[in-house]
Amino acid sequence: MTALFIILVLVFILIAIWQMVKIFDLAQAGLPENDQVATEKDNTINAYLMMGFLAFIYIITIVCIVKWGDLPLLSNSASAHGPEVDNLMIISLVLIFVVQTITQFLLHYFAFKYKGQKGRKALFFADNNTLEAIWTIIPVITLAGLIIYGLFTWTSIMNVSEDDDPIVVELYAQQFNWKARYSGADNTLGKANVRLIDIDKANILGLDESDPNAQDDIITSELHLPVGKPVLFKMRSQDVLHSAYMPHFRAQMNCVPGMVTQFGFTPTITTAEMRQNPDMIDKVKHINEIRVENSKDLVAKGEDALDAYEFDYLLLCNKICGKSHYNMQMKIIVETQEEYDAWIKEQKIFKNSLVKN
Repeated sequence: MTALFIILVLVFILIAIWQMVKIFDLAQAGLPENDQVATEKDNTINAYLMMGFLAFIYIITIVCIVKWGDLPLLSNSASAHGPEVDNLMIISLVLIFVVQTITQFLLHYFAFKYKGQKGRKALFFADNNTLEAIWTIIPVITLAGLIIYGLFTWTSIMNVSEDDDPIVVELYAQQFNWKARYSGADNTLGKANVRLIDIDKANILGLDESDPNAQDDIITSELHLPVGKPVLFKMRSQDVLHSAYMPHFRAQMNCVPGMVTQFGFTPTITTAEMRQNPDMIDKVKHINEIRVENSKDLVAKGEDALDAYEFDYLLLCNKICGKSHYNMQMKIIVETQEEYDAWIKEQKIFKNSLVKN
């Protein structure tokens, strides 16, 4: 694939040089021997090249869909609202594909049909109210429909009802790691401020030690979520702009220094269940085959082989936040309520985690 990319880049560079040479030649148009007026033969050749390029992009598109397409385009969402987001994306992608296919055909076909010929005169008219109305109204209606559908979808996702008694969890971003803070038995996060961070006392998130609601908060480096239980995330950033991105849950929200943002969802598939998904099994198998091949070179150099890959949900940073941005991630484990309760009981609450002076 890399070799193909390099070849394409070289081809485009050569085309650019060729075009520059043509421009230089056109600059010498005053000389009779450099006359660059297109002939009927030139126009015919270019017309057929347009149809050839049209066939090329259609063939490439079909090959890509057949070989690398993963119909129905988007799948394996693991949150209650995931199918809604996927459906909106699929509608957008299909609509764009259909419009692109039709418009590209018309563009290339009319360039072929109305190629320059001796005696042919182009028809010009200043305006056409009917055409202008058509190509204005249709996009307006289409885009308005997509935007309204998107707004309803977004509103349904963001309106987390207090009646559902969601678990409140804070996601704390800093270069270049994540921390999760659970709200404890009272399900209320204690007050926090970066100015209250005290590394010597292990108050790494700046919790207000005098706030009663902070005493039972739980700080972890791994995010555990019970399946089927709504979760409301409160997000903070210590330093720069980050973005909490959980792709399988179709969730993303910016973490902005100096303010608290939020996002909520209900996980619907446990980590164990997702690992048994046929698509995921194939993906993991493919990744491990690549790792085995890459490990051969490492072992030959006397280095350790790569570990086998096992699927896990991940919380990623989706904003370029510095030199180690690529590695800013945290594992998410979705489990049964019983497994979650057992795990949460093993964690140390904030008041017991402080280092006593």
